[in-house]
Amino acid sequence: MLEFGVPVGAGTDATRVASFNPFVSLYWLVTGRTVGGLQLYPQQNRMTREEALRLYTQGSSWFSNEDGSKGGLYPGQLADVAVLTGDYFKIHEEDIKHLGSQLTVVGGEIVHASHDFQTLAPPPLPAALDWAPTAHYGGYHSSRRHAIVQMARHQTGHSVSGYTNRRLGEAIWGLGCDCFAF
Repeated sequence: MLEFGVPVGAGTDATRVASFNPFVSLYWLVTGRTVGGLQLYPQQNRMTREEALRLYTQGSSWFSNEDGSKGGLYPGQLADVAVLTGDYFKIHEEDIKHLGSQLTVVGGEIVHASHDFQTLAPPPLPAALDWAPTAHYGGYHSSRRHAIVQMARHQTGHSVSGYTNRRLGEAIWGLGCDCFAF
């Protein structure tokens, strides 16, 4: 896609590495390896660190219709900042997946602080959002299927106890899912 000039953005949702951690996804793009280290892609199908980071920043800003206002370090662009636990461009490839933020500033406000910046940390957010199933069904102490069935019953107003896994999945997806980026 890149060779043909098709817009490409990188993200964490629905990747083969199944993590919301952007550094795990960057590791995947750079090394072609799973989190466990299994090599899946040859060198010609992998990216440089610069290319992978560019897809996360400038590439993704195109998809959110924000190209030109974010995604690069240029005058006039939004300037959210993260101070990382290591230098992404210099650390060993295997260490990319272990990177983290010590300080994250979004819209001029500190939204995360740890390590050397701990004293600047904002108060913690509530553990369960009001829309999350855990707010209504008590988290993971019950079986996953039971929690999903209870959520579906709550949302649809009818029993789903006789549903097959496929029908149950259709019921849940019928509730709507905001996990898509666009």
